[in-house]
Amino acid sequence: MITKNILPGEVYQLAECLKALAEYHNQVSAHHSGFYPGRPIEDTLELFREVLNSKTSMISAIEESDGIVGFCKIDIHGEKGKLDYLIVKEEYRGRGYGALLMDWAMKAFREYGAKHVEVKIIDGNAAAQRLYEKYGFVMNAHILWRILSNDQS
Repeated sequence: MITKNILPGEVYQLAECLKALAEYHNQVSAHHSGFYPGRPIEDTLELFREVLNSKTSMISAIEESDGIVGFCKIDIHGEKGKLDYLIVKEEYRGRGYGALLMDWAMKAFREYGAKHVEVKIIDGNAAAQRLYEKYGFVMNAHILWRILSNDQS
């Protein structure tokens, strides 16, 4: 196992992890199963490339012999930090990789001057909530949203 920072030209190596994350979100989502991914994965990867080029984001990945098995993407804008993505493929969970990525993220937030950090989780993703709470995150807001349909209700 090695950890590495992802460069803009390497973001496409994260596609399998994003697919796994979408599948997991569809399994655990309390209300929106089948919605994920919310945008095409190729578009997300292109956005990753753009923000890495702009130097407002960083991505660290964990690589095993069969490729990247997890990654964490963070954004820092002055004193505001955002833990945007954290995924470890299911078959690699329980090895401390989530904690390794969280340690990297928290260190980077401190080094780059973030004073407060936000993370959003899918309703129903209890494992993610437990991990973030271990790092001192607490509930700040509940965000309600709805997928609109043509039923006029």
